[in-house]
Amino acid sequence: MVDFSLIAEQDETAAAEPAPNLQRVQVLLPMPLPEPFDYLAPAEWTLNIGDFVKAPLGPRESLGVVWAAPSLLEGPIGKLKMLRAKIDAPPLPETNLRFARFIARYHCTPLGNALRLLLRAPEALAPSPTQIMLQRSETPPAALTPARTRALDALAPGETVSAKDFAARSGASTAIIAGLVKSGALRKFAQIVDLPFAAPDLDRPGPILNSAQKAATEAIIAARNQGFAPFLLDGVTGSGKTETYFEAIAAILRADPTAQALILLPEIALTSAVIARFTDRFGESPVQWHSEIAGPQRRRAWREIVHGRARIVIGARSALFLPFPNLKILIVDEEHDGSYKQDEGLAYQARDLAVMRAKIGEAIIVLASATPSLETKTNADQGKYAHLILPGRFGAAQLPDVHLIDLRQEKLEKDHWLAPSLREAMAQTLARGEQCLLYLNRRGYAPLTLCKACGEKLKSPDTDTWLVEHRYSNRLVCHITGFSMPKPKTCPKCGAADSLAAIGPGVERLADEVRISFPQARIAIFASDDPGTAAGARALVMRMAAGEIDILIGTQIVAKGHNFPNLTLVGVIDADASLQGGDPRAGERTFQLLTQVAGRAGRAERPGRALLQTYMPEAEPLQALARADRDGFLAAEAQQRQLLGLPPFGRLAALIVQSPDEAEAEDIAQKLAGAAPRADGVDIWGPATPPLGLVRGWRRRRLIARADRNIDLSAYVGAWIGRVRIPHRARLSIDIEPYSFL
Repeated sequence: MVDFSLIAEQDETAAAEPAPNLQRVQVLLPMPLPEPFDYLAPAEWTLNIGDFVKAPLGPRESLGVVWAAPSLLEGPIGKLKMLRAKIDAPPLPETNLRFARFIARYHCTPLGNALRLLLRAPEALAPSPTQIMLQRSETPPAALTPARTRALDALAPGETVSAKDFAARSGASTAIIAGLVKSGALRKFAQIVDLPFAAPDLDRPGPILNSAQKAATEAIIAARNQGFAPFLLDGVTGSGKTETYFEAIAAILRADPTAQALILLPEIALTSAVIARFTDRFGESPVQWHSEIAGPQRRRAWREIVHGRARIVIGARSALFLPFPNLKILIVDEEHDGSYKQDEGLAYQARDLAVMRAKIGEAIIVLASATPSLETKTNADQGKYAHLILPGRFGAAQLPDVHLIDLRQEKLEKDHWLAPSLREAMAQTLARGEQCLLYLNRRGYAPLTLCKACGEKLKSPDTDTWLVEHRYSNRLVCHITGFSMPKPKTCPKCGAADSLAAIGPGVERLADEVRISFPQARIAIFASDDPGTAAGARALVMRMAAGEIDILIGTQIVAKGHNFPNLTLVGVIDADASLQGGDPRAGERTFQLLTQVAGRAGRAERPGRALLQTYMPEAEPLQALARADRDGFLAAEAQQRQLLGLPPFGRLAALIVQSPDEAEAEDIAQKLAGAAPRADGVDIWGPATPPLGLVRGWRRRRLIARADRNIDLSAYVGAWIGRVRIPHRARLSIDIEPYSFL
């Protein structure tokens, strides 16, 4: 970094003076600002759009990005401030700047907020730190003290270690190490900490593809010179979608030595399996980007990506905002997955933004799924996306048979959650030495704790959510806010002792029943908070894949792309749970999730089956699943959505008002409703109190705008919110194409 802090800022007494040898620079700061600020810089600075600078902002200093071409200052300086420094780093790529502009406009958010998404590792702008390394000399001195000889023996010839590691390994003092260096026995040199990543071997032979995989791969490769090219890679679970897009990536990166690839995954827990397959295919691990990697790893990854040296990146949704200078192919694996939707902070759908990122960068994008979202399937049906189909499972594997267990006919025993037929199927499966998976999308022991004396339902403080009992930790937890407390011995309302009862099953309660029914079985729970860390999740997945678990009990995280060769039976405890409520995507989500869960069975040579317990066997998503009629279900779902003007045939935007005061929240919401511009093809619903009317002490109201597909809903919402002033202590959140209606 070049430091220009000695250049004095101009004071107001010089405001009328002309400004010699200065240039005016527009700098965007990564904060809620609608536009860049004007600053001054010495004329001799070479500044280009995308360059990083240090800019004063009040008493602080902020990282900023040059947003427009600088111009020589011809008039008075006024109150413009001088930039503090230009950072010696590659500029933010032009495609990223255009991407930020799109995000700001589409999501009705200040431009600075969009920039903040792109600057996830500012420490990477500095050069890599260095560390002192030690190596044995080829011809060490003949005379060494015993202490120095013992220390030297801890380092093998040709081996290089850091001075810190050598001291820990050898137990040598600083004086002994200094003596070894001075005598010539050790060679000391500085080495950068953030070394480049090993390059993937793009010429390494991959697996032999079947005819459908080969045709899909060739179609993707053929589009590499066409600019923007979107594909739907549509294949049943286990059909080999990963191998297909691996081969396409290898060919595209071989053809262009500067090209880069990004693979998005919906869950961190999936990375271990995909990385293992990636390493088998390319000989090296890919660059990773997700919330679990440490600061130094993020710094290294961001720097290598912006320099263009990181060729292939695998990450969660935030990897979409990394500074790729030449991103030529994007993969959105499990594109239907709800985890791609970010609800906290700036609400965005990473799948949709990935399509726009590919369009801006004239890249190929592959949306891969066994159960495509209706939005993606409709785009493929309308010819907007090329539709590539992998019709069968790879090798000898077959799709599982799906059967519905009607709980109205097959009654559950009191305080039991496994139907007799499911329990019998599990016994048969275990007797054959095969594995079972039980799916229940409720964490903890029970979703509700109720006082039997007064009927009080224990809720999270300042939030309209029930506290979930976690029996193993003896705590009550709110899964919305993270609030946690020990389970009380008496009712907080009436004071009755031993009156708190667990209502309904969670995965922990189901595990207790399974242990009683199958005492010899090896049982494990897989949920987002159990085992709790990405490393723990990866270890559990590896244990299951290795056959060290007989019965795995999990929430929806078990449905996401895992490959368990010996798993032949899937049991779904409450198949109709996600059909409840007013979510217009409820049927589609239920079908997708249960298809993915059922698809975990029979992925190797042994056939699989899935048993789904339900009180609503007539529900169309369940009937379609039992018939294996995905396309019929999607066609019926599309027809219903089209009649109602809902996505993908219409557009939705949610405006959520929040205030500590309920009357104020209602007043703001009513003013917003009254200020909505009148427009043909736009309907305003609300305001209404959502199911979660109170979250973290904030009272909430929601309005929804529904618009015809040909209307620019983002522009409409932008004009709408400009008509109402939001009080300082209140908040207004905007969600374009909402996925959550809580």
